[in-house]
Amino acid sequence: MMPLLKQVMGMTLVVAAMTITTPGRAWVQGTSRDSASRSNTPVVPPGSTSVAPGSTSATDARARGPLPFGVGEQLTYTVAVGGAKVGTGKMELLGIEDVRGQPTFHSYFNVQGGFLMFKVNDVLESWFDTTTLSSRRFIQRISEVNYKRERHYDIYPSRAVFQQDTLPEEPSVAEPLDDASFMYFVRTVPLVVGQTYTFDRYFRPDRNPVIVKVLRKERVKVPAGEFNTIVIQPIIKSQGIFADGGEAQMWLTDDDRRMMVQFKAKVPYLKTLDLYLQSYRPPTNASAGRQ
Repeated sequence: MMPLLKQVMGMTLVVAAMTITTPGRAWVQGTSRDSASRSNTPVVPPGSTSVAPGSTSATDARARGPLPFGVGEQLTYTVAVGGAKVGTGKMELLGIEDVRGQPTFHSYFNVQGGFLMFKVNDVLESWFDTTTLSSRRFIQRISEVNYKRERHYDIYPSRAVFQQDTLPEEPSVAEPLDDASFMYFVRTVPLVVGQTYTFDRYFRPDRNPVIVKVLRKERVKVPAGEFNTIVIQPIIKSQGIFADGGEAQMWLTDDDRRMMVQFKAKVPYLKTLDLYLQSYRPPTNASAGRQ
């Protein structure tokens, strides 16, 4: 059985495909009832509907206005399997640290819980640039029943290589992103309903390209409240929940935060895997990143 956190966090790998510009399209603020006041609504610059990694259009699209997240932000989720609540998930931006002389965000994602004899305590940590959001370090700690695994990745954007643990370096991509930094990266860009987007920016080249279909807008109710959302379907090269022909869907808030408030997928053995936003703590310093 695929580790639970790997299935949960696999969704972050695919949402980066949404970093596509559309000519003349503005990023329109959402109307969630609990949203704080918004400002600095970015406007997408002219460009094609498919943006190559490192191109000017891609850079412009993610550089306008303040970041929609900052140090201290925390998202907490209820995790359900087969319709039964089995645990909680937490995604938090812990701080800004120095990595190889560069200011770097440190994010933390944890899933805890279980049912019967199946117990989970999985962690993903990511260190990514405060300006480009490119990954510099990524750690996976998987602890599920009798399965335990820890992987450390050092990622070098300037040389487009990465190293897993003590293994030899391997080729990466320009401005690489890992599973966790993808979720933050996608929150900085607009979405257009009806479009299908591709992107080649995951730090392991064999996982590229990722594909995202933007399906519709929908208002949903989760434990954290009611939200106007944009529903997307991610597809990647795998045999898991995001395989071509799969039915995984994500609900992102239709506002300048682009938070994931709901996730639903069909999973082998477990039938369904669902996440629902339980609570949201805003950043203590929303302007900690680039301006």
